[in-house]
Amino acid sequence: MKVIDSHTEGEPTRVVVSGGPELGSGSLESRLNLLATKHDSFRQSIILEPRGSDVLVGALLVPPVNTDCAAGVIFFNNTGYLGMCGHGSIGVAITLKHMGLVHGSECVLETPVGEVRITYSGENQASVQNVPSYVYQKDVTVDVPDIGLITGDVAWGGNWFFLVNGSPYPLILENASELTLTTKAIKQALAKNQVTGKDGAEIDHIELFTAPVGDDAHSRNFVLCPGDAYDRSPCGTGTSAKLACLHERGELNPGDIWIQESVIGSRFTAVYQLDDDEQVIPTITGRAFITGESELVFHPNDPFRNGIGHE
Repeated sequence: MKVIDSHTEGEPTRVVVSGGPELGSGSLESRLNLLATKHDSFRQSIILEPRGSDVLVGALLVPPVNTDCAAGVIFFNNTGYLGMCGHGSIGVAITLKHMGLVHGSECVLETPVGEVRITYSGENQASVQNVPSYVYQKDVTVDVPDIGLITGDVAWGGNWFFLVNGSPYPLILENASELTLTTKAIKQALAKNQVTGKDGAEIDHIELFTAPVGDDAHSRNFVLCPGDAYDRSPCGTGTSAKLACLHERGELNPGDIWIQESVIGSRFTAVYQLDDDEQVIPTITGRAFITGESELVFHPNDPFRNGIGHE
């Protein structure tokens, strides 16, 4: 199985180029469901130790339904599958360029939640025009044990987020353990109080915001991802959800630039436009760098060939 590894502003992506399971030619959503129900050992073998880690996000390249797209892609992590991944899309875009599969300045990726347009703005920089993003519920308050009342917005940016303005700890790398425990507790309180996204969807990303460290940034965040690893990048879908919140509150106009800083200090530059239906269409710009190309080996006698903790 051939894979190409990269990182986008610090957050790793592993693109499976060849050797993945046969998923047919249905919609990306149906192929994701087939992968999850029939071939989940594939996901676990790529992401779980000893080959992977909790922070790693996988991306399986598949033929797109729309042949105008450069590729179809299914994203997954240590706990399951992602409808969309902003940092991963930038990682895939730079990987496709590295492979010589994209020659112009633009391409389109097909994901299970819709098509996303990529614009290249440098050797290692790309912009992702994301799916429409929106606020589902504003000012939702939950009582979090040992923390107290926490208020945030439920928003969609390709994944479901609970966005909280403020944090009991400074958003610095040294506080990653405390911030992880805090955001896990918030996620558990949301589930206990049956706070969900649209149609009962689980809110599986928690995002804390505070003032930035850098003078020219607008905000710093800490994002807890599904599987309880934190995002090293500023989180593309999370920044998209944040833009939707800023628009909803009249705090950012279409076309105005928003620079989002991550807990490690890396950055995405973000902007949004409104489409004909007045939907927020975010565009997220960041850098990705190839870190390795390898062939994964699956020895038949390896007791951990499908990953430690494989079910």
